[in-house]
Amino acid sequence: MILYPAIDLKDGQCVRLLRGEMSAATVFGDDPAAQALKFQDAGCAWLHLVDLNGAFAGTPVNGAAVEAILAAVKVPTQLGGGIRDMATIAMWLEKGLTRVILGTVAVENPALVREAARAFPGQVAVGIDARKGMVATKGWATETTVKVTDLALSFEDAGVAALIYTDIDRDGAMQGPNIEATEALGRAVRIPVIASGGVSRMADLIALRDTGVIAGAISGRALYDGAIDLAAALKTLATAPHKG
Repeated sequence: MILYPAIDLKDGQCVRLLRGEMSAATVFGDDPAAQALKFQDAGCAWLHLVDLNGAFAGTPVNGAAVEAILAAVKVPTQLGGGIRDMATIAMWLEKGLTRVILGTVAVENPALVREAARAFPGQVAVGIDARKGMVATKGWATETTVKVTDLALSFEDAGVAALIYTDIDRDGAMQGPNIEATEALGRAVRIPVIASGGVSRMADLIALRDTGVIAGAISGRALYDGAIDLAAALKTLATAPHKG
């Protein structure tokens, strides 16, 4: 299972939100590229970037910070937030991003996801953010009546590289991920599922890995707080899962 350190960008700074609330942001640093290098130096295989302002605005806002990260690191990177048309997708991939994450647009314009996945094989992921099993969009500000599993299954044949599943009520709360819901999604679809939201200690990562159906996990606040030691976590996750 791949561990994705998260760099959430707001006004050019590294922050973490509590349950997706922009007003509940904790600033962890004002040099995102330096933070990205720290994660790379610890041995991570991927980086997960989020343009928080962009998620609300619907267009890229923290582009300069993302470009600085791309210039600084060699590890592959994925980015979500404000990516809602083919031109933006193509722009980011041309700038060196490995994978774009489509969230709001996956609900509002699923045809775009299919078009992008065809045009850029292996480089398009779908972000599914949920409250109580229902998908939320536009930086989690808008709740829909779309069920997580229904949305995920609708992209089974689209060539999507991964599904990033976030339980909003767990995000940034340091209360542990929703393992049950994430595992259920992992068993329901053939697309690799990446868990996000609430990963707060090493035991969470081990529990996710040991489901056997979760391809990756994203962690932010726990890495900044020191609740999870990134180098130690990467070493542990490189070993075989326990057979329960």
